[in-house]
Amino acid sequence: MLRKKTISTLLLLLLVTLGWSQSGPTLILTEGGARNLREALGQAPLLDKTFAQTVSEVDAAMLRGIDVPIPKDLAGGYTHEQHKSNFFILQKAGVLFQVTQEEKYAQYVKEMLFAYKDLYPTVDRHPATRSYARGKFFWQCLNDANWLVYMSQAYDCIYHWLPEKDRKTLNQELFRPYADFLSVENPQFFNRIHNHSTWGNAAVGMIGLVMDDDELVQRALYGLDQAVPGDQIRDNDGGLITLPGQNKAGFLAQIDEAFSPDGYYTEGPYYQRYAMYPFLIFAEALANKRPELGIVAYRDSVLIKGVYALLNLTNTEGEFFPINDAQKGMSVRSRELVTAVSFAYHFGQQDASLLSVVALQNRVPLDDTGLSTASAMATGEAEPFTPASILLRDGASGTEGAIGVLRSGDFTLVMKYAKHGMGHGHFDKLSFSYYHGSREVFQDYGAARWVNVEQKDGGGYLTENRTWAKQTVAHNTLVIDRTSQFEANTKTADQFHGEPYLFMADNPRVQLMSAKDREGYADIVLHRTMALLRSDASQAPLVLDLFRVESATGVHTYELPFYFQGEFMQSNFPIEAEAVLRPMGEEYGYQHLWAEAKGTVSEKTATVNWLQDDVFYTWTAAASADDQVTFGRIGANDPKFNLRRDPVFLWQREGEGPTVFASVTEAHGRYSAVTERVESAYSQIKALNILSDSEEYTAVEIIHQDGTTWVFAMANQDSDPNTPHTLAVGGNSIAWTGPVHYSKIDSER
Repeated sequence: MLRKKTISTLLLLLLVTLGWSQSGPTLILTEGGARNLREALGQAPLLDKTFAQTVSEVDAAMLRGIDVPIPKDLAGGYTHEQHKSNFFILQKAGVLFQVTQEEKYAQYVKEMLFAYKDLYPTVDRHPATRSYARGKFFWQCLNDANWLVYMSQAYDCIYHWLPEKDRKTLNQELFRPYADFLSVENPQFFNRIHNHSTWGNAAVGMIGLVMDDDELVQRALYGLDQAVPGDQIRDNDGGLITLPGQNKAGFLAQIDEAFSPDGYYTEGPYYQRYAMYPFLIFAEALANKRPELGIVAYRDSVLIKGVYALLNLTNTEGEFFPINDAQKGMSVRSRELVTAVSFAYHFGQQDASLLSVVALQNRVPLDDTGLSTASAMATGEAEPFTPASILLRDGASGTEGAIGVLRSGDFTLVMKYAKHGMGHGHFDKLSFSYYHGSREVFQDYGAARWVNVEQKDGGGYLTENRTWAKQTVAHNTLVIDRTSQFEANTKTADQFHGEPYLFMADNPRVQLMSAKDREGYADIVLHRTMALLRSDASQAPLVLDLFRVESATGVHTYELPFYFQGEFMQSNFPIEAEAVLRPMGEEYGYQHLWAEAKGTVSEKTATVNWLQDDVFYTWTAAASADDQVTFGRIGANDPKFNLRRDPVFLWQREGEGPTVFASVTEAHGRYSAVTERVESAYSQIKALNILSDSEEYTAVEIIHQDGTTWVFAMANQDSDPNTPHTLAVGGNSIAWTGPVHYSKIDSER
């Protein structure tokens, strides 16, 4: 009778003869990483929790059996969701095989991959015709690329377990054809700068790394040989896309063109979050299999900077600011950020503050990076992560506008003066949003879409995304002559960006961001300055908003919307409700606004007061004669109820020549629904007056109810911190050095 050791040796020789070797995965979960994960179980609680959840999820899926239906549905439909579930589960099953060494997981991966191998040649393009690049298993190539990114990881985990003939079959009949389909057969998808193409590049590159197919890897890194420069296509939401030449395609070009030196991604944080997964997972694969590329250090480690940029573009609940197309509620808890934060910790400087974000996420990737963060957390190394007041430049060189974020305690002010954002951009230069904790005081609408909700037009972008959410009037920025910036032309808007003027965040008493726009409206220069001002006269910071308009083109109609959240309490000017609700206009988003009431401002100071949850807010403005305020609500010309019925008031003025819209917003008081007690329901601001406004200087005074007065003055043309200034206001003279002056006047008024 043969001894056990002899039998094991013979079995191993037999497996090697059949094409199987003991080599482990090399893509994301490395052979050493799998061994380390196995040995770490029981020592790192968050790793144990993630592992147990993964086992439970995969085992339940295996009990349900394998289902690879013939594709027919849009996002949210059965076939779409089943194929999506398959690639998530299979990636996890591959990891479990490597960590547990239980072959049931490898067998499950193999059987499903062969089911897809059998399905692939039987399907042509997806029957839904909405996409500019229709997929095979999904309605768009983007989702097919998602499938291949995750399936590549599953395949890698069983690659050396499979007999050589099975690998050859899958390579030749499924994976190589699929990679060619996503690239050479769809250059309009693969060969441009866009988050879609990032997924495509990563998918082709990762499967190339698994199969050791260098041609695919080179294609992924540098793009297709054939170029499609200058061609225009319609994106899925109807926007025009200009395709670049081959010199701006491929994974490295994506990193070069889409990120600024600060790590800001030009499509905005919602799509940066989505794109970070293929950026980082392919980078991790390249770091493991092609370390000579130095991909993590590429462009001064801009991918790691991108993770920090995302974390700083969140409110106090970790939810991303809805800049450009964005579905509200997306946060650092997303699966993409779970990968991103552990990646940044593992490949970066082991920043202990990132561990507090991991704690919020409450799970880790089952790979080398997740082991790093889980192990560090187990030893108590976590420190708080505090989002900062920050300027994030836009553009590959950091010279094409920016996003400004100011924070003071629980209050956050966000201003957009970046690039348009390509097909996902909005016509909203110099727009802002304002948060009190996670509460939106003045909101950005986000996108008109319900992702993966089939009832809402298959989960895609709704028509109202173009007719409403992208339009200028849908944002808290100035609309001129009831026309959107750039007349809502994406191709034109993509050529321009805001002009940063000043950003100050080092003085907690005066934090400020200021920018100009010279292109949104012909022959008109817009200059907006927004500040968070602290003083002993107010418990909360004041939001000062100075919106200057320089025009020499005759009389214009100006409208500055404020999308406040909560219940209107009162105004200091009379308002009259409309007897019949009518849309405010016919185009550029006005067709979706009901005019509910209107008032004419007769005083020099106009106020609007509202209650949101348990806090009062008051907007106080320096008014001009005959200024009007229209109260409205979103929802006109919306028969399918695709839009939220949110309130707005629009500050309206007609005139020629230069003008300035000056206002302050204050949070104050409390209302308890339990005790029915009210505290400080009225603002501490008595008046806001414009003391001076010219091309060179703007100065305002803020008069408080206690009689104290604060003066804010600003140089509009010189942001040099060393330049001295003198300005005569109200018979007095003020002098200061640097672009901004903010001080208290002792005498009462």
